[in-house]
Amino acid sequence: MNDLVKIAVDAMGGDSSPKKIINGIIHHYKANKDSYYQIFGDQNKLIDLINKDLPKSSFEIIHTMDTVKGTDSPLEGAKRGKKTSMWLAIQSVKEKKSDIVISAGNTGALLVIAKLNLKMIENIDKPALSALWPNKKGMSVVLDLGANIECSPKNLIDFSIMGSSLYKSLYPEDNPRVALLNIGSEELKGNEVIKETYKQLNQKNHPDFEFKGYIEGNQLMNGDVNVIVADGFTGNIALKTAEGTANFITSELKKAMTGNLIGKISSLLNISNLKRFKQRLDPRLYNGAIFIGLDSPVVKSHGGTDYIGFSNSLSVCSRIVRGNLIKKITNNIT
Repeated sequence: MNDLVKIAVDAMGGDSSPKKIINGIIHHYKANKDSYYQIFGDQNKLIDLINKDLPKSSFEIIHTMDTVKGTDSPLEGAKRGKKTSMWLAIQSVKEKKSDIVISAGNTGALLVIAKLNLKMIENIDKPALSALWPNKKGMSVVLDLGANIECSPKNLIDFSIMGSSLYKSLYPEDNPRVALLNIGSEELKGNEVIKETYKQLNQKNHPDFEFKGYIEGNQLMNGDVNVIVADGFTGNIALKTAEGTANFITSELKKAMTGNLIGKISSLLNISNLKRFKQRLDPRLYNGAIFIGLDSPVVKSHGGTDYIGFSNSLSVCSRIVRGNLIKKITNNIT
């Protein structure tokens, strides 16, 4: 049991739950036999969904009929009490019964309940919401994506350290290259907070990452940097813009390829290229936002994803635990 990655799973959050959650666990386990799942939710609904592909030795069900609703405000979700599947899952990592927690449920409630239960890592003032984005050369970690609307230079420097630690946990063979998201690449551009952050990062040699200065919104996918730092307001807008652009391109391409006979013939001739294009923009591959800065990692799966997307989020959980994320942050933070 000590060699297993123990994942606490809120099985009742998100669309089509708990079916997609259980199917995601089964799909994940096929390639990750070193995983153990603590599954929190209504046992009467869960047990019938678990098939023979998931050995009894790989999971346990912690029964509760209380859930946080998707329509709850963050405070309402927290007020639903300590018997909800979300609260109990987070409590599991608090009590060190599991290594990491994941939920596809209410994002605001998840962040509030996590902050109520878990402690901040020493010398970190604010946790950040981070995620993986594709770029031309691989993947990038982007943070903060909405947890903190206003940030100080120290917060952004902490995000740089946490983001680079996350990247190194997920991609141990690569070196983190950090940039601040700004309205220009010149040193004098931006507000006072980001300029002061630039100044402090530029003056210090950071052993755990390479500081590359500013990055503009149109360079996010270039791959020249792999850790992109912003306050939560800017980061969330960038995230929603990128998601909307990807959806627009995919839908318009689909229309062009299926709208008339020439388009259909062209799509048949280019079917392998189209499949690669679709896979590259498939949001399920990048599913799983990571709430970092607390003394245990919390992963948020998109509520609308399917079981494949949830399985990919579980893979992120496994890599975070195997990569010793919390230890990396603790060692690097000052």
